[in-house]
Amino acid sequence: MSPLRIASMLLLLVLLVGQSFGAPRSFSVDYKNDCFLKDGERFRYISGSIHYSRIPRVYWKDRLLKMYMAGLNAIQMYIPWNYHEESPGRYSFSGDRDVGYFLKLAQDIGLLVILRPGPYICAEWDMGGLPAWLLEKKNIVLRSSDPDYIAAVDKWMGKLLPMMKPYLYQNGGPIITVQVENEYGSYFACDYNYMRYLSKLFRSHLGDEVVLFTTDGAGVGYLKCGSIQGLYATVDFGPGANITAAFGAQRHAEPHGPLVNSEFYTGWLDHWGSAHSVVSPAAVAKTLSEMLAVGANVNLYMFIGGTNFGYWNGANEPYDAQPTSYDYDSPLTEAGDLTEKYFAIRDVIKMYHRIPEGPIPPTTPKYAYGAVPMKKLQTVSDALEKLSFSGPVKSMYPQTFIDLSQAFGYVLYRTTLPVDCTKPTPLSSPLNGIHDRAYVSVDGVAVGILERNKALTINVTGKAGSQVDILVENMGRINYGRGINDAKGLVSNLTLGKDLLTSWFMYSLSIDEAINQGLLGEKELTPKHPAQGADLSLPTFYGGSFIIPDGIPSLPQDTYIKLPNWRKGQIWINGFNLGRYWPTRGPQVTLYVPFNILSTAAPNNVTVLELEGAPCSSKPCTVEFTSTPILNATVHSHYRLHWGQFTKDDIL
Repeated sequence: MSPLRIASMLLLLVLLVGQSFGAPRSFSVDYKNDCFLKDGERFRYISGSIHYSRIPRVYWKDRLLKMYMAGLNAIQMYIPWNYHEESPGRYSFSGDRDVGYFLKLAQDIGLLVILRPGPYICAEWDMGGLPAWLLEKKNIVLRSSDPDYIAAVDKWMGKLLPMMKPYLYQNGGPIITVQVENEYGSYFACDYNYMRYLSKLFRSHLGDEVVLFTTDGAGVGYLKCGSIQGLYATVDFGPGANITAAFGAQRHAEPHGPLVNSEFYTGWLDHWGSAHSVVSPAAVAKTLSEMLAVGANVNLYMFIGGTNFGYWNGANEPYDAQPTSYDYDSPLTEAGDLTEKYFAIRDVIKMYHRIPEGPIPPTTPKYAYGAVPMKKLQTVSDALEKLSFSGPVKSMYPQTFIDLSQAFGYVLYRTTLPVDCTKPTPLSSPLNGIHDRAYVSVDGVAVGILERNKALTINVTGKAGSQVDILVENMGRINYGRGINDAKGLVSNLTLGKDLLTSWFMYSLSIDEAINQGLLGEKELTPKHPAQGADLSLPTFYGGSFIIPDGIPSLPQDTYIKLPNWRKGQIWINGFNLGRYWPTRGPQVTLYVPFNILSTAAPNNVTVLELEGAPCSSKPCTVEFTSTPILNATVHSHYRLHWGQFTKDDIL
């Protein structure tokens, strides 16, 4: 081999090695040119929010690919603390909680990541992502310098952030920026020492190179408490906003640097009893184009909303719980379906950036498995010994869920009438202490429902010594604002007439575990109690099953379940907690059922806890699997649509 040939090969090798091991990867803020720099080059992200905690793991790749094919070059994601540390020191990062796998998947597809690890995230998620066990300290001030809160944050971030460090962009991973806290300028505490502490804590775990940022409403008032030196301040606002005024608010905090809308709302959240929120594709496309035209970085919140499976939904103040669906009228539906809004956004992005070539993953097929007959199993009181693994706790006055070491679901409170009530006597919660909904029976007869803020008194009759059962449902903790210290259960005393009710027995109910162990579905039991009137019946379990044929390549498929003439309750399929249903209040009627919880190898078991009254005495006692979702049943809307807890007036 000639010397010239050898020299050429050595030069090529040097060039290749230089590309692989030369200048380190970098991502930074360029204050001089008002932009981000990625590996020294000007960079702008167009991102979409996706919550892995609301999507089954089997569908992560499908959803991320659809986002990539829409022209997004990044995703934004929360990490809900309470999803990974449900009890102190017990961490879960496997299966649907495998956040590391989700990050690797995003990177493999070609998406960068904007990480929002909290500790508070809001997200319409139970307690804004904070674990309920923090409330064991009765006077704890969440999201502040309170020593008890800080100690818990230290331990959690000491676990989480070192796990995230290898995924930072400069370390070869996809994470380009990391948010500290979330919309702190909207919180009453306005504790600058808390934000400074978090900034130092994040730096100590992640290093000095990572871009840390904050997000607040696009008003100067929000940025006063939400932004501090050393954290790059960004804003959020929705379609129809005056983008000059909105980004003008950001410029009060950051005179130079990239323009960033960290939450550009593609839709909005729902509440039980309000109309399904809808935002037009044209409105989203118009404001998106305006922002991209001025060079802004944009994250679309949400690009796919997903589902609040189980008990994970949050609530707003005054108390108003969010439903199981978190569809959000997003570009990708709750089930990942392509929409008109998806293609409208893609067309806008195409005007400003090159988008990937190739086919977009299609909408997944849905299958209508049809009606499934349901049989009555047991009332909650009949099944009490099977449901309450720990047995009763006795107390003079009622205790909260957290006092009983229970975070979610249901607790049965039991006492007796202290006097004869021959005439209707008011059973009341004078301090509005029903958190959140209570189903009351006397001697095995359902007599009424108490509900937070809405129904504080019912009339009861009975003899002295009659058994009073009150099944209290945690409907989801407040996720935004001052009320996030949201205790559940009977949080204050009840009165009968003018007298306090005392001498309580409280049963923590492990319903999910009992269903998974098959304790409720062994046989149909004859009711012990007299038949209820049509108006209200005892909280009762119902069961049924259906078979999906084996050997058909396309089955099982996704589906939706609806409950014709059922009223309110909870559904499990093969032990998986789908979430709450409440078609009598709406707007959500069907619940999304992903294919991965269904089986062709064995019958699929459906368990329903109906809290108010099943149709089984007078109408077909069935649930129905359908291929079409219903999320917009007509109801009276009492909740004002606004953007990010502030109105357009706030940015003017």
